[in-house]
Amino acid sequence: MDHSSQPRNIDILLARYAESHRDHTNEIIHFVCIPLIVLSLLGILWALHPVVAIAATLASLYYYAKLSRGFAVGMGVMSAVMLGILALMPDMTVLPASIAIFVVAWIGQFIGHKIEGKKPSFFEDLRFLLIGPLFVLSFLYRRMHLAY
Repeated sequence: MDHSSQPRNIDILLARYAESHRDHTNEIIHFVCIPLIVLSLLGILWALHPVVAIAATLASLYYYAKLSRGFAVGMGVMSAVMLGILALMPDMTVLPASIAIFVVAWIGQFIGHKIEGKKPSFFEDLRFLLIGPLFVLSFLYRRMHLAY
């Protein structure tokens, strides 16, 4: 039986995620806010201990690699840049900055969904908290003609 014509799990997840992200303004908000949320979450974990942030990054990369090696590479690069930023920040600024970014970025996300008129995908499936960054990355990959 030929499985090559069947959609991959990542393609199904991205399509389902896209269903509540069709409005152009909401997409733009997500393109800004999702990376900020990832950075802020890593920052909160970094404030606990850098090893915690690195372990969470490695766990997420394992999940991404199971979905798509191409996305795992992109998320690995993005995560490395974000961890590098956190490493360069003065220790006492990481937690307050991360909490502030987290709150503002989530407010932005909910404004985007108000504009869209649809609730966030993760209300139905928590996996979409991890798919959001791939949704953003997929636009970059398509623009750069990269496979995922």
